[in-house]
Amino acid sequence: MAKAKIIHFYILCFLVCSSITGQGFVSRTEIQNDERHKRECVKELYDSQIGVREFGGANRGPHVEMYLASVDLGPSYAWCAAFVSWCYQNAEVKAPQSAWVPSFALKDKRIYHRGKFEKQTPQTGDVFMVWYHTLKRPAHIGFIDQWGSTWVVTVEGNTNDNRSREGDGVYRKRRLKKQIWVVSDFIGNN
Repeated sequence: MAKAKIIHFYILCFLVCSSITGQGFVSRTEIQNDERHKRECVKELYDSQIGVREFGGANRGPHVEMYLASVDLGPSYAWCAAFVSWCYQNAEVKAPQSAWVPSFALKDKRIYHRGKFEKQTPQTGDVFMVWYHTLKRPAHIGFIDQWGSTWVVTVEGNTNDNRSREGDGVYRKRRLKKQIWVVSDFIGNN
């Protein structure tokens, strides 16, 4: 009888432990589907903002102020990184909540740097940064929409038709790859 109780106890422990560890298992397919869903969500968000323009002065307007509020800033600040942060927050992507471009240049998230692939080819929803020699830092950021052989299609906030980092709205742009300093992946590299 005592042996039977011990055997039942071990079986019960095995079943409980199996169910606990089984609950934490996530298949590779589920991870890939979640990444694909998040990339689609980020793209839908930034695409929905194309055409937003500043209103009432530089770095002002209802949408601009919404982006800045998402990083705890008021009106009149540069907002390209706040736009990126707002999109990521609304897509539930873990990324810096910051209006400071260098905060997105994390080495462990970097997949492309100065013309070289470090981990993978950039994809829709990854972020690129542009280096400004006069500032000695990355000073503009936006989303990769399509990665081509020579050109990259981007969606950027606080830019204009001249690709300025102090622009007037959210634009879809076409940039030469050589203009891109670094690309970071916050979606598939979590």
